[in-house]
Order: sequence, then structure tokens, then C-alpha cells
Amino acid sequence: MAQLVVRDLEDNVKRRLKRRADKHGRSLEGEVREILRASVRVVPAKKPTPPVKGLGTQLAELFAGKVPPGFKIEELRGEWMKPVDFD
Repeated sequence: MAQLVVRDLEDNVKRRLKRRADKHGRSLEGEVREILRASVRVVPAKKPTPPVKGLGTQLAELFAGKVPPGFKIEELRGEWMKPVDFD
């Protein structure tokens, strides 16, 4: 196995590493090994999630080819909904 010498390490850094090692129940050397392993650990990349389609796009795809002749979905863009009159 390889060895590594770290020179000119500040005393306060060594003290903090020692405290951290004690907290984790490891030797100073064991703690430094674990820190180094964790720093180069390869994390599998997440698969990119496809962009979410809007409701209008989903409805247009769902009813594509199933609307009455001459009806155009684009004609509804920008229109405000009108309340239903039950009288």
C-alpha cells in the first residue's frame, strides 16, 4: 500500500482531526484515510429527468386526431374560461 506524508500541517488542523477521529472511534491515521477515501469516492450519476409537459400539451397529445373536423386546439390559446350558467 502507498504511504503519504503531509508536511506543514497547522497544529489546530491536527487537533481538530484528532477530535473528529475520537468522535468516530478511529485513530487519527484511520480518520484521515476515511476522509481521503470519501473525497475521491465516485458517486453514480443520476439519470436526467425528462421535462414535465404542461397540461395543455398533454391534452393536445391525448386527443390528437380525435377532435371534430375543423376544430383547432390553437384557437383556445389565450382565451379566458367563462363561468357556466346553470339557469
